[in-house]
Amino acid sequence: MRKGILIIISGFSGAGKGTIVKELIKNKDFCLSISATTRGAREGEEEGVHYYFIERNQFEQMISTGELIEWASYCDNYYGTPRKYVEDMLNNGRDVILEIEMQGALQIKNQYPDSLLVFVTAPTAKDIKQRLINRGTETLDIIKKRLEKSFTEIDAIDDYDYIVVNDGLNDSVSQIKAIIIAEHERVARNKDIKIRLKKEFEELLKGDN
Repeated sequence: MRKGILIIISGFSGAGKGTIVKELIKNKDFCLSISATTRGAREGEEEGVHYYFIERNQFEQMISTGELIEWASYCDNYYGTPRKYVEDMLNNGRDVILEIEMQGALQIKNQYPDSLLVFVTAPTAKDIKQRLINRGTETLDIIKKRLEKSFTEIDAIDDYDYIVVNDGLNDSVSQIKAIIIAEHERVARNKDIKIRLKKEFEELLKGDN
């Protein structure tokens, strides 16, 4: 059984990465790792579906016991990825999608060098600001903090494997699916094929002697 790919999707707040991920996981080949967070639930968010909403002291205990493969502090709240579910799914051949912030994504890349990092952005900075405003879930002060944070993260895009400009949901989803398909065919992920073929040729050539 081939091992699954750990797919990390990050992006600026307001870039639309959450909507893209919702579309991707409609495909049963992908499963979504649910993150834990100390922030409060937004309207419409459900426990165990969108996040695990936990208290700060519980989150800090999970950090100390190594139960998270990454964690980050963002806009005064903790976010992190529970380890067990991710590793179980990968070992069962499932592709696992993580929608996480850049700080956490780079932590995971250090632990899982063969993970796939995709960065999502809106076409322009003005588009990002307008999408945050249209979302209607945060104050203007929080939106400003998010924009300032995005500006400080721009140079870290270089650490990603691919960048997708989200100027249309269907096109962006198709692009990411194509990236994942191509990633599965990398030689580095299919060394067993070379080994098998070598043995087959050896047996074939022996039979011709």
